[in-house]
Amino acid sequence: MNPVESQEVDEEEGRQYGRDKRGDELPEELAFREGKLENIREAMAALEAEAQAQAERAAEEGKDHPGVPDDKAQRNFTDPQSRIMPGPGGWDFLQAYNCRAVVDHEHQVIVAARATNQASDKQPAVAMLEETIDNIGAAPKEAYADAGYYSAQAVADLHALGVDPFIAPEKTRHGHQPPSAPRGRILGHLSLGDRMRRKLQTKRGRQRYTLRMETVEPVFGQIKQGGGFRPFLLRGLENINGEWSLIRTTHNLLKLFRYGVLTADPGSPTVSVA
Repeated sequence: MNPVESQEVDEEEGRQYGRDKRGDELPEELAFREGKLENIREAMAALEAEAQAQAERAAEEGKDHPGVPDDKAQRNFTDPQSRIMPGPGGWDFLQAYNCRAVVDHEHQVIVAARATNQASDKQPAVAMLEETIDNIGAAPKEAYADAGYYSAQAVADLHALGVDPFIAPEKTRHGHQPPSAPRGRILGHLSLGDRMRRKLQTKRGRQRYTLRMETVEPVFGQIKQGGGFRPFLLRGLENINGEWSLIRTTHNLLKLFRYGVLTADPGSPTVSVA
């Protein structure tokens, strides 16, 4: 084929297939498959790196870890930083983030909040209250939280911060009839868990713990039902926290509009955590 014929063939192929094509590209179905395989290889590498990091932390704590991903380990291709978590009521599972908030009882203002990709709430209870103290300049007098936040260490740490915690050691089913309120002083030899159970069985404990249902739970209802907020629009933990910050700021502005300018000296407020 002479140069003139080659030029004519190139021009014809350019018109037919596009001038930005080399001619040696993989067919679309194969290219899609190769892209999927590359995503899988990257996900496997990330899971292996996480397992290795977990093994190193376990070794520092004197624990055993195989250093390889668990058979049930998963990674999401759309948003790798999100995690599979139980849905509302625990009947299903969602690919999601966990949004937490500390809410002032008097005005339902969010005084601390963050989004995480940890399904468990046990560890962050103290961190959320420390953030609250930093934000308002005072330790809350009391704090109410559901069983997801309970641990003996969290209760001890909250007492050390000067906060009186009301945290149920285990979930209470709807319709459950609590035992009669105990009388007398709480015995000193009881464990922290038993002391908390007895505390919540007293008349005062029941009254205080029910404040959670009229403090923090309505706030999430106002944001999700009233405000129409459901799924996050962004991806990645940092972006999710930015979006959650915007949402809670909007909520607080509405509360400020309703109640007017709040006092600059909150004293020792009562808060609920969720």
